[in-house]
Amino acid sequence: MAGLCLAPLILLADSPDLRKLPRPAKDKVEFVKDIKPLLDKSCTECHSGEKPKGGYRTDSIENLTKGSGTDAPIIPGNSEKSPLIHYVADLIEESEMPPTDKREKYPALTKDQISLLRAWIDQGAKH
Repeated sequence: MAGLCLAPLILLADSPDLRKLPRPAKDKVEFVKDIKPLLDKSCTECHSGEKPKGGYRTDSIENLTKGSGTDAPIIPGNSEKSPLIHYVADLIEESEMPPTDKREKYPALTKDQISLLRAWIDQGAKH
């Protein structure tokens, strides 16, 4: 069988399996109406104030898009490569958001909510 490659597909440990992502919603998404309420329910209590977890704040659109340090959590126009999506979709082991041990109090985002968040980012992550 010369020429036939039977090597398995190998995913790097740091590379999330993007096939597991729900598709972005098709509707126009607004930050205040669609995104802020779901972040307030699952993220903002830990990611706000003077000392937010991980140095990352989700309490305003400005804080959400600037992130902490040098890593941008959101890449406007590209939800598939936005780290925030990888965390909320549980694609990064040990970095799931909200943390799996806190999900009784802070519910994980549903597939529909992740789809909305993806659509908002793909639409430019604007107000």
